[in-house]
Amino acid sequence: MLWFDKQAGEAAKFYTSVFKDGKIISTQTLTDTPSGTVEVLDIEILGQRFTLMSAGPLFKFNEAISFQVFCDSQEEVDYYWEKMSAVPESEQCGWLKDKFGVSWQIIPTKMTELLSDPDPKKAQATTQAMLQMKKLDLAKLQEAHDQA
Repeated sequence: MLWFDKQAGEAAKFYTSVFKDGKIISTQTLTDTPSGTVEVLDIEILGQRFTLMSAGPLFKFNEAISFQVFCDSQEEVDYYWEKMSAVPESEQCGWLKDKFGVSWQIIPTKMTELLSDPDPKKAQATTQAMLQMKKLDLAKLQEAHDQA
């Protein structure tokens, strides 16, 4: 459940346009709630169902919650980064914030393998390279790993 002030409908359209398999499943309008009229939408992206709700400015998103998007290629990382990054000052180590304030981690799938290398020098070199990045660069992560 993602609680928005008034943007749940806009967010649903945005997310389902960014994620190629995205779809809006249902839309409901609830009246006479403590928040007034509330819009509730169910969407599906990356095979996961999310409920988005416009229920007023009571809560704000923060970095304590983020969604991970695992990517098979640098092109895929670049695609999601270009479509979703809206707050450049919040970017770090593959994390971005979208125009609604929701945090996402855009991660090359291969990075998990590099960070899990049984050779601690290789894993540490990969970690140090990652810590210097905003958007993750798979080629540079691989290079740091291989040169350790």
